Amino acid sequence: MDYSVARRRMVEQQIVSRGITDERVLDAMLAVPRHLFVDTGLQSHAYSDASLPIGEKQTISQPYMVAAMTAALELQGDERILEIGTGSGYQTAVLSRLVKRVYSIERIAVLAGRARKILDHLQMSNINIKVGDGTMGWKDQAPFAGILVAAGSPDVPEKYLEQLEIGGKLVLPVGDQSQQILMRIIRKDKDIFAREQLMGCRFVPLIGEQGWKTEPVD
Repeated sequence: MDYSVARRRMVEQQIVSRGITDERVLDAMLAVPRHLFVDTGLQSHAYSDASLPIGEKQTISQPYMVAAMTAALELQGDERILEIGTGSGYQTAVLSRLVKRVYSIERIAVLAGRARKILDHLQMSNINIKVGDGTMGWKDQAPFAGILVAAGSPDVPEKYLEQLEIGGKLVLPVGDQSQQILMRIIRKDKDIFAREQLMGCRFVPLIGEQGWKTEPVD
């Protein structure tokens, strides 16, 4: 099946119509085959205006949210980016087309392995993935020009602020486990951070030492 028409419709109707104008982000969303990052049985829904389950109680984010978070980083092309929550690998793939290198952390090994296989199949070679506690960041590779967190945190983990370079941007959802506010934090100087609220959102919880300590009970 040719998904290119569905992909273009997704970009035009779900992303451009809601105000995303960054041409590089739009081109990346047009190029990345989202249907490869979901189960075969869900591929017909891959370009719908919704998040979808990917197993292990995790989801692939709604296309608009992927575009909005990516656009909020205001990427130029030469950045090193930290992504928290590899998940399906779709957001990772979008970022990989826009930056020099992506460092992605996933706490669930089976998801990390599955994402790695898909990304390798697509020959996306500028991506490092590791399994671990994403709330601690990736100190050995810091500082980063941008940090994108694809899970909701009760607060802003200090490790992210520490690992952000001057002028760098952190985009993450903050709130309780049912509803969050998407925030952008810009490091203006060593100890000066500008914060802004972008929109309401709902993500799976950020589990780890500096996030939620345990998974929610069904």
